[in-house]
Amino acid sequence: MRLRAPWERFYEKITTPFEAFLKAQTATGIVLAVFTVIALILANSPVSEYYFHFFHSKFGFVFENFKFSMSLHHWINDALMAIFFFLIGLEIKREILIGELSKIKVAILPILAAIGGMVFPALIYYMINKGTPAEIGWGIPMATDIAFAISALVLLGNKVPKSLFTFLVALAIVDDLGAVIVIALFYTSEINFLYLELALMTFFVLVIFNRLGIRAVLPYFIVGTILWAFMLKSGIHATIAGVLAALAIPSIPQRNVKFLSKVINRLLQRFERENNSSHMSDKQISILFKIQKYIDSVIPPAEKLEHILQMPVSLIVIPLFALANAGVVISSESIMSVFSNNVSLGIILGLVVGKVVGIFGVSFVAIKLRVASLPKGSSFSQLFGVAFLGGIGFTMSIFITELAFYGNMEMISQAKMAILLASLFAGLFGFLWLRFVTKKG
Repeated sequence: MRLRAPWERFYEKITTPFEAFLKAQTATGIVLAVFTVIALILANSPVSEYYFHFFHSKFGFVFENFKFSMSLHHWINDALMAIFFFLIGLEIKREILIGELSKIKVAILPILAAIGGMVFPALIYYMINKGTPAEIGWGIPMATDIAFAISALVLLGNKVPKSLFTFLVALAIVDDLGAVIVIALFYTSEINFLYLELALMTFFVLVIFNRLGIRAVLPYFIVGTILWAFMLKSGIHATIAGVLAALAIPSIPQRNVKFLSKVINRLLQRFERENNSSHMSDKQISILFKIQKYIDSVIPPAEKLEHILQMPVSLIVIPLFALANAGVVISSESIMSVFSNNVSLGIILGLVVGKVVGIFGVSFVAIKLRVASLPKGSSFSQLFGVAFLGGIGFTMSIFITELAFYGNMEMISQAKMAILLASLFAGLFGFLWLRFVTKKG
């Protein structure tokens, strides 16, 4: 019997796209937590003045009639986060075409739960802040941070069934789609219709690339960058360009799987015939490159880009966003003010109460009315715990805060403090509930 080396077992292990997605989100959650703590330490240290000044220092460039001059903070939120939204667009597209949202029987529960989890938090916030300048922030508690929520489930291991992972991922994807729509429709400054028309024309160029069967990434990158520039100038938030560009990326492979199987079998037979020594010949190496080329032709560009971007977004884009946006000055006064102003109360009650009522309440009613069914192997108690994890509204909530209260540093600080506290409570309560209270369904 031949003993196998550890690396042979490693290469035989197959990771599905869903498993890879979970691992990427877990990595994002860990790194995001680390950089959030770093931002809070810097904001409350003797170097806090330099920390805030650094991210508000301006730089840019001029290209004919286009002038781009923004602070580093805005470059991160408007440019780097466009890559994050591009990845969100790819994830939404995958889930709708081939993922959990493509199966209506499985998708109906997370879709209804996500809608409830957006509507109830927004309503709670709006009722508390109605008629005040702060009412525009109703979109802040609508979002669920998929990275932190998934990380909490991963830490629970076998305590929760795999079906709840699927439920939470599908819910968060629908939630992200809702956030994108809300940003595009309600958090848009004065619209410049000339640049908006140019942006739409550029988007149609990307669609034409798709219809013509262009599979190379470079043309999409060049035109996508132009789309981002036009969108930035149009008044609609530039990150929406990332979602539009993602929708235009081809999801159909260049060649079918049957063709790939036949060709690779023939090439592997040729590879074996050339195997005359302990070292690979030049011809064998050429055959391997040929196999790689055919494999690449079967992987859809959208899937390929999602796979490539997951780690850079997780380890660079999101940490930089946290570093630039999570820094809040914490004092006894600021903590006490969280519970005495309507902005903070609206966000905390929205994320902690609204999310649970929306996600669990709507799911409970849908299941009882037999519109949907419980995720396989789960219980209502577990669904209640997952609803609390849905109240972790970090990345997207902070992003919407910056849009809703643009220029009002007092409201932004109040909102960020509330998001941090509410997300921490929701995450800890949901984790502890699932770990110690619930039983398997």
